[in-house]
Amino acid sequence: MVAKSEDERPDRISEAEHAVMEALWAQSPLTAAEVCDAVCEERDWSLPTVKTLLARLVSKQAVETEPDGRRFLYTPLLARDDYLGGESRRLVDRLFGGRAAPLFAHLAQEEALTEDDLAEIEALLKELKQ
Repeated sequence: MVAKSEDERPDRISEAEHAVMEALWAQSPLTAAEVCDAVCEERDWSLPTVKTLLARLVSKQAVETEPDGRRFLYTPLLARDDYLGGESRRLVDRLFGGRAAPLFAHLAQEEALTEDDLAEIEALLKELKQ
């Protein structure tokens, strides 16, 4: 598998497609039925829904298929870390003018950060300063 970076993909991944990608990032390759086993009950989806989402992801070059008898195996081409990095950057750019500090200030004001979150952020900042 040759993972593609977020910048190499022309199309964005929807929230529904992201759920399918999470299943594939957790374990791959998977058949459509196995992806459905991972996501259908929680999302109230059917196998045809998963197959549609997989087809979209293949067309977006986020997932590749490989024939396996009468079924197909699906493997992500997009690395999870690359995807998260791109989505995080887009969020900060779009909502906070490209600066992360206002994002953290907003989360703190909304009391969305736990004590554990704050401790992790402080440890990361100390590590980055060294």
